[in-house]
Amino acid sequence: MSARQGLVLSLPAVLFLALAFVYPFGYGLFLSVTPRTGGPLANYAAFFGDEFQRASIGNTFALALPAALLCVLLAVPLAYRMRHGLRGERVLTALLVVPVTLGPVFIADAMLFYFGPVGWFNRTLESLHLIDAPVRLLHTYGAVLLAIMLTAFPFAFLLMLGYVSGIDPALERAAHMLGAGRWQTFRRVLLPLMAPGIATAFALTFVLAFGVFPSAVLLGEPGGSTRVLSIAAFQAAYERFDFSAGSAIALVMGALQLALIGLVFALRARLYAGPARGGKG
Repeated sequence: MSARQGLVLSLPAVLFLALAFVYPFGYGLFLSVTPRTGGPLANYAAFFGDEFQRASIGNTFALALPAALLCVLLAVPLAYRMRHGLRGERVLTALLVVPVTLGPVFIADAMLFYFGPVGWFNRTLESLHLIDAPVRLLHTYGAVLLAIMLTAFPFAFLLMLGYVSGIDPALERAAHMLGAGRWQTFRRVLLPLMAPGIATAFALTFVLAFGVFPSAVLLGEPGGSTRVLSIAAFQAAYERFDFSAGSAIALVMGALQLALIGLVFALRARLYAGPARGGKG
């Protein structure tokens, strides 16, 4: 195939990339530096200069980082266990994947009915005379964190399952033949090989959690501890109708996500290349 034919065949992909990503980003960047009043950086100065607005950064990280870490910590051993076969594996996999088909809004709505003051959970506890009054489980940090994990965990699990399944079983057998136990084999052989998959799963779940919106609104405190960056951007754009400020906050979100993902993948490259460099020495 000639270079011209390759260029022609790549045009649809380039056009799609331009329309779906480059243009929206460029337009958002243009809006963010053309505020109603002030200079090009007025929106950013107003956001970072306002303590209430600035707190949404910490709130977002306080939800996204634990959610991503917990999802990966749960997905790695489960995927490792299922690598060796597990009774009812197909049923368990189907159950774990169900939240992907439901979406965050449906999950949040279901939690409202289940954990609400008159929901099944509180009514069951009251019928068993374990509590005298409904337990407050909604509109809290924990409720939002749980909703995020229910939404993000299937992605981390499926990614880790696919990655772990691709590791050659002969490596484990060789480690066992050399006298290594199951834990030593996992820690010294499989875990280093799983490092790229772990980093990718963490990055994916972090991005999903960082952009949380429905769960934070329906299950959290939109004006308090769960006022995340997406809520701040929504309020600026659709409550104050200041699309320029909303675009600036959205770009801050994107920059923070890219910074942490870049850090994760830099660490992954360093850890994964470490044995190779050591072998050369």
